[in-house]
Amino acid sequence: MITPAALRLPTVAFRALIAAAALTGLVIECAYGSVPVVLSFFTIWTNILVAVVFALSAVRAHRREPDVAPLWRGGVLLFILITGLVFHLVLANPSSPFNVVEDLAELSGAKAVANQLLHTVTPIGAVLDFLLLTTPRTLHPRYAAQWLAYPLLYVAFALARGALLSPDVPSRYTYPFIDAAQYGYARVALNALVLGAAFYALGLALVLADRYRPPRENRISSPAEGPLE
Repeated sequence: MITPAALRLPTVAFRALIAAAALTGLVIECAYGSVPVVLSFFTIWTNILVAVVFALSAVRAHRREPDVAPLWRGGVLLFILITGLVFHLVLANPSSPFNVVEDLAELSGAKAVANQLLHTVTPIGAVLDFLLLTTPRTLHPRYAAQWLAYPLLYVAFALARGALLSPDVPSRYTYPFIDAAQYGYARVALNALVLGAAFYALGLALVLADRYRPPRENRISSPAEGPLE
């Protein structure tokens, strides 16, 4: 059996790498694009959360302190999963009506690296951390509903931003499925409802998976403490 002491340094290193991957992708995006535009994307919001939460988790593991509260840790996992799944199943999928395959094909060099870091590397890293390194049985079903506040906040922000910007502004609407100018608010509301239902189901699936993971003895992270537990 792998002891917590043996896992501590690999856990610190792995979580630091995930944070570094997110931060690297963010820096590249900001260096090669307009910062206000870059900061308007759900992918960017979520990878900022990944960088902060995983860096904090790495520090706490190094200090042998309780991990980040499960509500936040599980939420960040769900949000970065959403980022990866929406990208690969909707945006990068040629059969999707909302695909941006042509735009993605034009990415090269550092921009292509950033795209992979933010949409593929950090989601996979977060899932591996969940499966191998975090304490099981700490997520509650009520979290799935609470986590929906984040994507709903983003949709409200994106629609308000799009309504305020001039129609000729590039990336007026950050994602094609919330493009109210092209599809109208009724269609966007339906898209948001469908995605929200899918996100809620995914959140419940995470809670269920958490309940049936291997026992804590094989993991390094201790349960978080405090009011957000």
